[in-house]
Amino acid sequence: MDAKTLAGLIDSTMLAAAATEDDIRALAVDAARRGFATVCVPPCHVPLAVRLLDGSGTRVCTVAGFPFGYQGPGVKLMEATAACGEGASEIDMVMNVSLFRSGNVATVAREIGSVVKAVAGAVVKVIIEAALLTDAQKAEACAMAVAQGAHFVKTSTGFGPGGATVADVRLLVKAGGGKTKVKAAGGIRDLDTTLAMINAGAQRIGTSSAAGIMDEFAAAAGNQ
Repeated sequence: MDAKTLAGLIDSTMLAAAATEDDIRALAVDAARRGFATVCVPPCHVPLAVRLLDGSGTRVCTVAGFPFGYQGPGVKLMEATAACGEGASEIDMVMNVSLFRSGNVATVAREIGSVVKAVAGAVVKVIIEAALLTDAQKAEACAMAVAQGAHFVKTSTGFGPGGATVADVRLLVKAGGGKTKVKAAGGIRDLDTTLAMINAGAQRIGTSSAAGIMDEFAAAAGNQ
């Protein structure tokens, strides 16, 4: 794998509550220079990121229902459509884990499907917060997201009780059956972890340590 290929698998992420416009500017400049797949930014910063990345190969991603996913009906739909209207091309939406764990799977599925349909043309990633689910529930959530047309199933928000694991990536890849992709996110801070997730089948990596990971990759390549 070369640096360009690795960068193209990464969503360079900044979702901290205290992130400033200057932080978003620095993130976007770095992402365009390195060729990351996207920058993932808070909804309020989508217009700024879109302007900064216009003409680059890096797209703008944002979140809906973040970080807990328990918003009332229609809120995620509104967030997703508003963000896409402002130029976002990828939406990472948090599944309603509370309703899912309560057995109200049909409602959760309808919400996912409504977002996928409303933002047709955009990439939708469904965050299942795997650390809160059993393995059987993870597989069920993956199958549900696939049935609703989600393009990715994502392991974690990074704000839950645990992040991505190799075991969860493998489970979701198997459960997806080639009908969806898997994004690993949450606690991915170094090159070794990044490569382990990719080797397990992840086709996108979400990390707030993207620049450091690429610097580590360059240093390792230089030492070979």
